[in-house]
Amino acid sequence: MIVEIISIGTELILGDLIDTNAAYIAQKITASGFNIHYMTTVGDNRDRMVDTLARAIKRSELIITTGGLGPTDDDLTREAIAESTGCPLQEESELLQHLVNYFKQRNYQMTANNRKQVLLPEGARIIKNQLGTAPGILLEKKDYTIIAMPGVPGEMQAMLTTEVIPYLKKYSKDLIKSRVLKFFMIGESTLETQLKDILERQTNPTMALLAGRGEVKLRITAKASSAQKADLLLDRAEETIRERTAQYIYSNNDQDLAEVVGQLLEKKGLTLALAESCTGGLLGNRITDIPGSSAYFSGGLVTYSNQSKIEQLGVQVLTLEKHGAVSRESVAEMAEGVRNKMSSDLGLSVSGIAGPGGGNAEKPVGLIFIALADREKTVTYRHKLHRDRIWNKWMSSQYALYYLYQYLTKI
Repeated sequence: MIVEIISIGTELILGDLIDTNAAYIAQKITASGFNIHYMTTVGDNRDRMVDTLARAIKRSELIITTGGLGPTDDDLTREAIAESTGCPLQEESELLQHLVNYFKQRNYQMTANNRKQVLLPEGARIIKNQLGTAPGILLEKKDYTIIAMPGVPGEMQAMLTTEVIPYLKKYSKDLIKSRVLKFFMIGESTLETQLKDILERQTNPTMALLAGRGEVKLRITAKASSAQKADLLLDRAEETIRERTAQYIYSNNDQDLAEVVGQLLEKKGLTLALAESCTGGLLGNRITDIPGSSAYFSGGLVTYSNQSKIEQLGVQVLTLEKHGAVSRESVAEMAEGVRNKMSSDLGLSVSGIAGPGGGNAEKPVGLIFIALADREKTVTYRHKLHRDRIWNKWMSSQYALYYLYQYLTKI
């Protein structure tokens, strides 16, 4: 079945709102065993909406719309569906009574424009809206089906999961499951080259490379008659990929690196303390974004100035004078200092030049150093980043977490 999602709203076209509805619908519909071929966005213009629906009717069998079902003049989805399908709008007495009761129970005055919400295209059925006044629309025709849902995310999500997905199950005997492998320290083009023959012969499961934030994702999608059979297909595909690229994979369920690291710290019963300079607390923020991180995170210090490094971490004045704050020597003392101060098993530190200023020929913008200290040794790492300040800070935190991940997987 060819599925098309149409998002309706001028606020989406102008960029005033991000279209989270289409992504949510796509995830749920795909997981239910359907193939989405098209996603379209159209503003609140009746002629363009009719044209968009007419094109969808010609090429798709299931058309799902979101938005434009409210009571105001720019809510035109009902009218557009009626015109594009040749099914005139009719007032539904059941809907009208429901709407009257809705306002009466809340002691609200029902304005005249709300009455348009009780209009349905001829032959259409109501999709219940448990959270709002605008019902959804289900119109089944010989060659296609149109499902229209509200644009309010909460209303749409509830309607989709409780009403629409159960209805659609009769059209699909299969289910679709996906698994996302996450890679670090390898670029998208290099990964594609290493997996080129696998990607070219894919059928079921299918695979798609996705660029992440300083990392690469590979989504594996399997279609099967049961979850068990889908998992078997996913397992086989993942095993084939790992035979070539296992050293770059840190997750197979789309987890953030900070979450993976946190699980390893908790599993191994280790505690972590952080000393941050150029990241300004970003590393600690990522760690503490994970629920339950207090089980393994002792705390962190943002020592931005040289003086704070000396006073808070015990970095030697001579070290800073001889090597500077952005150096292997300084980050090593930072990691050791915070580990001792917090009485933690591990100390992780980062210092660098985030930019855009502050660099020179010897230490250019984007240069970062990372150190990881345990009770026996301290290891340092050097990287040169090449983008703007925000990116350099993010990637500094990502490299720091990755080196911690590598350490934890080897002990």
